[in-house]
Amino acid sequence: SPSFNWTLNLRKQVREEWILSGVINADDYPSDTKLMSAQYDADKLGLEADLRLQNFQTDISREAGVFHNLITLPTFHGTAKVMNDLSEGYFGDQKMLAYVKNIQREEIRTNVSAVKHQHEVGSNLGDNFKEMTGGEKALKAGGQHNTMNQFENAA
Repeated sequence: SPSFNWTLNLRKQVREEWILSGVINADDYPSDTKLMSAQYDADKLGLEADLRLQNFQTDISREAGVFHNLITLPTFHGTAKVMNDLSEGYFGDQKMLAYVKNIQREEIRTNVSAVKHQHEVGSNLGDNFKEMTGGEKALKAGGQHNTMNQFENAA
């Protein structure tokens, strides 16, 4: 998986190759963990390492016949980062604005299906049953004014 050491090694590999080929001098870049500093993210060496990382799955599949899918890793860390950022704002100065500003608005604007979570969890099925048994007076999760329908044309 692309651990810190793994991504650091990609940058080190580019650094070593470029030193050997005369593209850079050894003292142009650090050889230790400082190579992962944000200042190198948009630098030519960082960009080359990122390109290699971007092509890793395709390259390993072509060269070694390996299908390497890391969806659990980004899912875990993505969730952790979002929850960390949300918690800092939600329990900090922003309160509910942290959720609306950083999550809800982006979901709406990029058409993330989770905005309509009632449908995803099957509320419509329960509502259909309630309507069949309780008629017009059935207490339903959905309906004209439910939270799912309010996002139809909000983006």
